[in-house]
Amino acid sequence: MPALPALLLSIHVVAFLLVTLLPSSLSQAPLLSSVRMAAILDDQSVCGRGERLALALARENINSVMEAPSRARVEVDIYELQKDSQYDTTDTMCQILPKGVVSVIGPASSPASGSTVSHICGEKEIPHVKIGPEETPRLPYLRFASVTLYPSNEDLSLAIGAILRSFSYPSASLVCAKAECLLRLEELVRRFLISRETLSIRMLDDNLDPTPLLKEIRDDKVATIIIDANASVSYLILKKASELGMTSAFYKYILTTMLSSALMFDAVHVVVGAVRELNRSQEIGVKPLSCTSPQIWQHGTSLMNYLRMVEYDGLTGRVEFNSKGQRTNYTLRILEKHRGGHKEIGVWYSNNTLAMNSTSLDINVSETLANKTLIVTTILENPYVMRRQNYQDFQGNEQYEGFCVDMLKELADILKFSFKIKLVDDGQYGAPEPNGSWTGMVGELINRKADLAVAGFTITSEREKVIDFSKPFMTLGISILYRVQLGRKPGYFSFLDPFSPAVWLFMLLAYLAVSCVLFLAARLSPYEWYNPHPCLRERKDILENQYTLGNSLWFPIGGFMQQGSEIMPRALSTRCVSGVWWAFTLIIISSYTANLAAFLTVQRMEVPIESPDDLADQTNIEYGTIHGGSTMTFFMNSRYQTYQRMWNYMNSKQPSVFVKSTEEGIARVVNSKYAFLMESTMNEYYRGLNCNLTKIGGLLDTKGYGIGMPLGSPFRDEITLAILQLQENNRLEILKRRWWEGGQCPKEGDHRAKGLGMENIGGIFVVLICGLIIAVFVAIMEFVWSTRRSAETDEVSVCQEMITEFRNAVSCKKSSRMRRRRPLGSSGMRLSNGKLYSGAGPTPPPPAPTPVMLPVRSCTHVRICQECRRIQSLRSGNSTGSTTTRIPPSSAPLPRLPPPPPPSSSNTDSEGGAGHSPRRLHHSPPSHTPRPIPPPQNSKTTDLLAEQD
Repeated sequence: MPALPALLLSIHVVAFLLVTLLPSSLSQAPLLSSVRMAAILDDQSVCGRGERLALALARENINSVMEAPSRARVEVDIYELQKDSQYDTTDTMCQILPKGVVSVIGPASSPASGSTVSHICGEKEIPHVKIGPEETPRLPYLRFASVTLYPSNEDLSLAIGAILRSFSYPSASLVCAKAECLLRLEELVRRFLISRETLSIRMLDDNLDPTPLLKEIRDDKVATIIIDANASVSYLILKKASELGMTSAFYKYILTTMLSSALMFDAVHVVVGAVRELNRSQEIGVKPLSCTSPQIWQHGTSLMNYLRMVEYDGLTGRVEFNSKGQRTNYTLRILEKHRGGHKEIGVWYSNNTLAMNSTSLDINVSETLANKTLIVTTILENPYVMRRQNYQDFQGNEQYEGFCVDMLKELADILKFSFKIKLVDDGQYGAPEPNGSWTGMVGELINRKADLAVAGFTITSEREKVIDFSKPFMTLGISILYRVQLGRKPGYFSFLDPFSPAVWLFMLLAYLAVSCVLFLAARLSPYEWYNPHPCLRERKDILENQYTLGNSLWFPIGGFMQQGSEIMPRALSTRCVSGVWWAFTLIIISSYTANLAAFLTVQRMEVPIESPDDLADQTNIEYGTIHGGSTMTFFMNSRYQTYQRMWNYMNSKQPSVFVKSTEEGIARVVNSKYAFLMESTMNEYYRGLNCNLTKIGGLLDTKGYGIGMPLGSPFRDEITLAILQLQENNRLEILKRRWWEGGQCPKEGDHRAKGLGMENIGGIFVVLICGLIIAVFVAIMEFVWSTRRSAETDEVSVCQEMITEFRNAVSCKKSSRMRRRRPLGSSGMRLSNGKLYSGAGPTPPPPAPTPVMLPVRSCTHVRICQECRRIQSLRSGNSTGSTTTRIPPSSAPLPRLPPPPPPSSSNTDSEGGAGHSPRRLHHSPPSHTPRPIPPPQNSKTTDLLAEQD
């Protein structure tokens, strides 16, 4: 058993000494029938039996010496206190007084009860022998006093301080069962306050459970522990410390109150010796007393004086008292507990001197992992521990691979140990059973079937009570895994997805509305009516509007497609309509372009839940955890309302929503409406393998994976330091990347562009092909319609005309052809653009038309249409020969003339004059008389101009 150092008074086995001393001192004593005393015990536990045994042993020893009939026998009445209270103590004393006792001994560890006994004994003048720490502050009794076998509080504090200094440890921890210990060890606390050393003080709770307290001490790396408690509580603390592995040579315990049995033995002998001495000088008589009577014991004061004069060598060493009843001239021996018993390692003297022998307490004995073989229990779970492919061909540890296996190899290289992997028998991590036992890896550690537990092993407070953990090697939390329902895959018409059908409908309505408003505005505005050929005097009163119904529908399309058109608005109203439409199309096209990439490249996921609250508020989707795992324990013990609702659902759902393994949970997620609550690291791993899985929401908590060990494992610190070293060297992160990356699904946050396939943009090709087909169909209809009319005019068959026209149309060698002229009736002449030049009469020859007077002066507007330019050329060519000119017949083509020189700015007018009505140009009258134009020579109408090649 590990060493348990304790502070004890010097103990001597003095059975023969008692046999030789007592007869010599009591042989001449007067006759006394019996000596009765009362002992008050306050420890009802098994440890309290030592006090009973000490009292019985002392009585038998004394009575065995006094075997002669003339000798008085010793009787010790034992009374037990149920609790440390003045009422119970007073009631007990009222039962003791009628017995006619000569002294009261105890109690040992109840300061309040001890003060009450001293007070009552003082009132009745019955000697009180204290065997426990003196009360603080010490109560003065003017009429009477008591004697104390226990060392003084000041001496005890000085002795503990000297021992701590000899250990050379900068820190210590004081464990108190009651608050009075701070007053008793006041000198010790004061010493730490004025020094650089640290003393942590911890109080036991009302349940007297030292486990949390000891774990705090262990985590603080405090090696020296002072226990101030009675024997039963001290035993409980040491038992729990042994379970926690805190009884190794690293820890040192100083027990201050393990003396009650020996002190009880000495107290009986001291009282009997004082009574015998008093009986030699005078006859002692005892009589019953009462709590309600003012009577006192007349021999009490004398017996107290004899008690102060006693000098006796007992189990606890030399017993002497001063005038105040305090023990003096004693020594404290420091004993160390070994497997074979106790060993004295030092002595403290009452002059505050400490003499320490050679001891193993100052030797820091630490076990090492070097050259040891450890049994490692684990569980199969990807990617922590997995079987290799064809693992039957391997033996031992080579059958396994994974993150934890690689980490074990790294730890073995650092700490120079070897290991053997063993799969847990029941395939569970570990959960408590109703009978207090544990299953899984935790149970194997408790039963010492394994030295280490390495897996995805979550550190929890419940597990920390029964096993030890290293520092976490991985931090994680609980997350929700669910399968995603992929939305509609990008189809051929996915280019329409950036806008909803309603938006497309409103855009169509907007287009129709703009076309109608543009048509009406152009018709109503006078500035959109203009004369395209102001040089033709016969057409000077004809105004045209470019916004026909067709052009009004075409103009918004050109603006929407950002291609424009040759139609330009002239009036302010039409320009307002055009500007608003262009602004509208700018926003629409920009929004469409911004959304198009996302809708063509991202396949949207439909997830019905987005958080744990959504999961708790519905019942269509089942959810659960691994049975007996830390996640299940988290929901079971959670006080958060949402998690409590989730636990109530999981616990009451039938059939059960709990699964036995992670693989079973993943399969259930994929094949049904089931959400799996699991650790985030496992969530990340399986999402990399199956692209149809996703994580819902964030983490529900934060925790860590650690390496489990039995309580008190000597390798805990070494393994923790090795894990910290791996974290500092980034080895754990490298191992995680090795086993987590490489899945078929891209990582979250990988936003690299992907090429678009035909399934993304195939629809626009469909639109293009449909448009081309419609255009070809319309062209064929136009071709047929035109050919049919030409065939009727030329009096040929339709098929022959279509073949001729088709050959001319598909000829690749010529890009121009002669216009097919149609014979015109007498309806009048047409210009080369197909517009009538003059009015036409009925079929009979019309009368001679009124000669058209052509001015000799040329047109001077800036933009001259082709028709006006030719007429101007005719006027210019004949102005020198005569005052008037006749337009020649169509059989004589008009010559081409160069364009006229640029006109002067004084008489310039733009074509149509945007914003101005067509008007006639006023010039100075010519100096000659115009000549009338003769009528045409034949009845057939002839084009004014020949076709331009």
